[in-house]
Parts: sequence; structure tokens; C-alpha cells
Amino acid sequence: MSSSETSDTQTKHSLPLISHLLELRDRLLRVIAIVMVLFLSLVYFANDIYHYLAIPLTSQLPEGSSMIATGVATPFFTPIKLTIVLSIFIAIPAILYQVWAFIAPGLYKHERKLIAPLVVSSALLFYLGMAFSYYVVFPLAFSFFTSTAPEGVTIATDISSYLDFVLKLFFAFGLAFEIPIATLVLCWTGATTPEKLKEKRPYIVVGAFVFGMLLTPPDVISQTLLAVPMLILFELGLLFSRFYVRKDNDQDENEEKLQD
Repeated sequence: MSSSETSDTQTKHSLPLISHLLELRDRLLRVIAIVMVLFLSLVYFANDIYHYLAIPLTSQLPEGSSMIATGVATPFFTPIKLTIVLSIFIAIPAILYQVWAFIAPGLYKHERKLIAPLVVSSALLFYLGMAFSYYVVFPLAFSFFTSTAPEGVTIATDISSYLDFVLKLFFAFGLAFEIPIATLVLCWTGATTPEKLKEKRPYIVVGAFVFGMLLTPPDVISQTLLAVPMLILFELGLLFSRFYVRKDNDQDENEEKLQD
């Protein structure tokens, strides 16, 4: 093969890579633009948003107590930080759509039909986990923490520390509620099967309660409030995983030809 032919071959192979990188750049810019639009729309209400986020704690504080700011610029930057994170959380459906649109051309038709519901349900489950933590876990947790303060100790939580704490819990519960998606993906990729997961159910039950113990205050009620939804979501994942059993490549190609 001549040097000119070799050069042409290398150019042809590099073109798809360049086009993929350009598409990835465009989709990342779209995501950034969406987050920026959301942030600019919400930043005016940054203090109100933080006030709403702090209600589960402030409602449990003793009379006369309040949250504090230990840094000079903390009262300004903490609500701004919250608004940025909230903008990203709100943009999760758009982010997942951009990911879906980027990988969809490389999938078979039946795979595209299966992944689309996963994208939608992933966002919904993440939001459900956040709502569960705010409306169920936070009141229980902060009630426990404030009631166990030693005598003579005044509770005055720093607003920045509180934000970091609740964001970690939001993220943890959001991920915990992705259990059905993780179950489906494991079965779809061939890493495991629904039958094998059913055999490991006793270990999963124990793991759910251990996970609940690590994320919630040390009382049986709050641990159960996290563990039980996780187990229910796991069972839902098992129920739908039979639709996501991995097929071999030959069967995928045959079905693709028949559809064409």
C-alpha cells in the first residue's frame, strides 16, 4: 500500500472520531446553556429558595435559636451555591436527553426503545428520592439531632454546613432510588440475571438496612423508612428486568435486518 493510500485510510478513520467529538462538544454546550438559563431565572429568588430548604431544620430549633453565618461572604455565596446546584438538578432531564441523543445512533432499534423509558424513569426516580429525603427523612433526622443536644448547648447551625449536609443527603437518596435502573442495566448488559438476583435477595435485604443505618439517624424508624422503599424499588427492578435481558449480537443483527 502506498503512502498516499495509507494517509487516506487514516483520514477516513479519524473523521468519525472528530465528528463525534464535535457532537459531544455541542451537546455539552447545550447543557451548560440550559443550566445557565435556569440559574439566571432562579438567582433572584436565591434567599427564598434557601429559606425553604432550611425549614426542616428551623422548624425543629428551640425557641429563640436560629441559623448563623460564620463567614463574611457566606450569607451571599451560600444561597448562590444552592441556586447553582438546584439549576443542575432541574436540568437533569435535559442532561439525560443529551446523553441519550449522543449514544442513540450506535444502538439497535429495540435497544433505543428500551433505553428511552430508562432515561425518563431515571430522572423521575432521582426527584422522588430527593422529595422523600426532604419530606420524610429531614424532619425525623433534625428532630432527633436537636433533641439529643447536651444540656447547656445552644443549637446554631452554620448555613454553609447545613447546605453541604442536605446536598449530600439529596444526592445519596437520589442515587438510592435509582436501584430499579441499576437492576435493569445489570440484567441488560449481561452482568447478572433476574434469577441470580432473586437468589441473592436475603443479602440485598441486609444490605438495604445497613445502607439505611449509615444514611439515617440511629433509630429503627428512620432506618426502616429508607430500607423499605429501597427493597420495594429492588423488587420493581426485578419485575421489569425480564424485558431487559441481554441478547447476543447475532440475534440483534437478525432482528435489525427483519425490521429493515
